[in-house]
Amino acid sequence: MRRAQQNRSIWAALALPLVAVGAVAAALPSCTSAKTEDPPSLTGDALLDPNNCLPCHADQFREWAGSMHAYSSEDPVFLAMNKRMQRETNGAAGTLCVGCHAPMAVRLGKTTDGLNLGELPASMRGVTCFFCHATDAVEGTHNNPLRLATDDAMRGGIGDPIKAPHRATYSALHDRESMSSATMCGACHDVVTQPGAHVERTFDEWNASLYAKPGQLACGKCHMEGRDGLAAKVDGAPARRVHDHSMAAVDVALTPFSETEAQRAGVQKLLDATLLTKLCVKQSPAGVLAEVTLDNAFAGHKFPSGAAQDRRAWLELIAYRGGMQVFSTGVVPDKKAVTSIVDPNLWVLRDKIFGADDKETHLFWQAARFESELLPAAVTADPKDPAFFHSVTKTFTLPVPPPDRVTMRVRMRPVDFDLLDDLVATNDLDPQVLDRVPTYDLGGSIREWTNAGGFRCIE
Repeated sequence: MRRAQQNRSIWAALALPLVAVGAVAAALPSCTSAKTEDPPSLTGDALLDPNNCLPCHADQFREWAGSMHAYSSEDPVFLAMNKRMQRETNGAAGTLCVGCHAPMAVRLGKTTDGLNLGELPASMRGVTCFFCHATDAVEGTHNNPLRLATDDAMRGGIGDPIKAPHRATYSALHDRESMSSATMCGACHDVVTQPGAHVERTFDEWNASLYAKPGQLACGKCHMEGRDGLAAKVDGAPARRVHDHSMAAVDVALTPFSETEAQRAGVQKLLDATLLTKLCVKQSPAGVLAEVTLDNAFAGHKFPSGAAQDRRAWLELIAYRGGMQVFSTGVVPDKKAVTSIVDPNLWVLRDKIFGADDKETHLFWQAARFESELLPAAVTADPKDPAFFHSVTKTFTLPVPPPDRVTMRVRMRPVDFDLLDDLVATNDLDPQVLDRVPTYDLGGSIREWTNAGGFRCIE
């Protein structure tokens, strides 16, 4: 009877957002494998609490608990932008942000604007285990059109789940070997503003790339690295191919949070393997030239992606003669916005967004259109196809006589200081957050030319 009441409570709340959710189970459940005839012990409201996943899924819980999915409601930049957005739109923006950053709080009627997230229990904040693993359909392409099932079953990519404390069933949406799984990720990783600008296009970019073709790679193949292990630590559980639930990408926690060092290491590893680069120093009738090629060889979407209006990736190129700098571009001081430096040679990868008045803004909810300068994704593996060559090359004129040494690297920030400084100025963001914003150096982009080997290319 109690299970039936729990079931009615949660599903009524999902159907009618203003209905209250019942209390989440106070004690962690047993991880003992259930007998075939036993009914599942985790049902209804108990499934909402990620802590109830911990006893059986300790590794996955630890990874998720240090992920940006778990952090999505704690992120001070999200909180600051949402606060300002709600204020400046008089609440008309509604769930534009919080619908993806705290989806269960929205689905259960616990928030309509995200301004009260700090008052909600942890099980209502972030992108929770329940929200992802209860999804059974994707009913659109952006702004979180995911549908949640009402059968108490947790869905996953395992075709033959064993009897466990909760009902379990296979879902192609959760199987990283299935191309359809990308549609589930894309539901929140594509964002369209109310004025109609497609400001985040990661799924759309992937869908147009080589990686979306049959036999290629869905999102989870890159962002949820596989390993052999136990999907659940229950009696009789077989070895499986399990997947990393830290889901590293670009963003990292900017306040104290679980698994911080592991999170940053995961991001760095991913970024280091993203680009192929080439530096050619050559003599020409025009003088000494440095040709720099950037190739987005291994991202399944454009680079950078996601909130590209806030992200900055840029080239730093420096030439030396006799130990002195004789040319530089892209040298950006710490905590200084990339676009604030005076540099006619600056090569920066980013989106620009424009409001209805056609003036540039960095407040994404105002965006009515965008202009983009990103590295394209691969679209074909056929070297005979003209589209096979998708790298971008730019040429820089160096002073004569030729330098002794030329260095290059690509640097990146998940969010830059033009936006952050503005949020601080409006008292929406604590200035201490700025000290924790990382600047990455992409390891695969670092090249050095010296004149000892003459004019040549380094790759």
